[in-house]
Amino acid sequence: MTTAPTPSIFEPARLGPLTLRNRIVKAATFEGVMPRGEVSDDLINFHAEVARGGAAMTTVAYCAVSPGGRVHRDTLVMDERALPGLRRLTDAVHSEGALAAAQIGHAGLVANTLSNKTKTLAPSTRLSPPAMGLVKGATLAELDGVVSDFERTARVAVDAGFDAIEVHLGHNYLLSSFMSPNLNKRHDRYGGSVAKRAEYPRRVIEAVRVAAGSSVAVTAKFNMSDGVPKGLWLDQSLPIAQILEADGHLDAMQLTGGSSLLNGMYFFRGEVPLAEFVASQPKLVGYGLKFYGPKLFPTYPFEEGFFLPFARQFRQALRMPLILLGGINRVDTIEHALDEGFEFVAMARALLRDPQLINKFQAESVDEGLCIHCNKCMPTIYTGTRCVVRDALVVREAPRPAQ
Repeated sequence: MTTAPTPSIFEPARLGPLTLRNRIVKAATFEGVMPRGEVSDDLINFHAEVARGGAAMTTVAYCAVSPGGRVHRDTLVMDERALPGLRRLTDAVHSEGALAAAQIGHAGLVANTLSNKTKTLAPSTRLSPPAMGLVKGATLAELDGVVSDFERTARVAVDAGFDAIEVHLGHNYLLSSFMSPNLNKRHDRYGGSVAKRAEYPRRVIEAVRVAAGSSVAVTAKFNMSDGVPKGLWLDQSLPIAQILEADGHLDAMQLTGGSSLLNGMYFFRGEVPLAEFVASQPKLVGYGLKFYGPKLFPTYPFEEGFFLPFARQFRQALRMPLILLGGINRVDTIEHALDEGFEFVAMARALLRDPQLINKFQAESVDEGLCIHCNKCMPTIYTGTRCVVRDALVVREAPRPAQ
């Protein structure tokens, strides 16, 4: 018997209809530079820098399918009005030799309705701290409308020049919450058994695939575990993943976990920058965070490739391409992931610290990134997502004294 050789990190790789220049993708991180949902020069420069640094594809996040699906008012709604700016963005990324992906979704229970000034949706009626109140369970007609929103958004993404569309099925956003036994208490076609809780995400993915056509890749960011009691876990997420694979609409799945609603550190790990979070909020919200922050942001020790033990279960159960995510900072981690059968890896914080890291990996000048997992980048999403350590090292020329 012979086994296939482990693919090289830096050889071209297929993702559906695409050819990526290497095996490393920039994972979605909300950039925080979309004032009132506008495509800003800062947003374009953010992704152009990542592309210039060697990533095969960079993911624009977060792109809401409707005003009600925004996280807050400074979230991009991917509609026809955004097309000129989005085309500038994809052109900038392509000029650097990389591809561009759009992460699309509906925030659901994670939406800040006060900021958005419009209601949001949930599988079932419940209180939501981000929504600052009660969110009612969606009617079937409302859910039909969201499917139409996803279809329109997929068409806009294609028209804007995006090479891939990532459907957000993670972190207890709307589609993720339908899969969760903790959040979905419906008694109709979309609730109850594992198969029924998978039905609505399946419908959305099929609609996106049909609307997008065959020229772009369609992937999903998929929750393996919610990281909360009674939430989604592997005994149910694995069968759902197999159902999605059998449907045949996805070109790959990026494996994640955690809940932006109930457990904000599960998909980060490392230090909890609670003081910085409190300082970034209005006084009343900051005061509440002092008391409720430790529950919302529990401490998990950082481990390199921390989602790998869960992701291995999916690699064993599925044949479709999988993208490993979670605390990837070293070349040997990427090599081991490819050796275990993962087609790609996704990196986020390491590229905030050093957008040139992939080029340095390829040049063999370094074999590990500089990220120290302090997570102080997390509170910067309100003022432009960035690494504060990198910021501190930027040397600014002092003004010269007058002659």
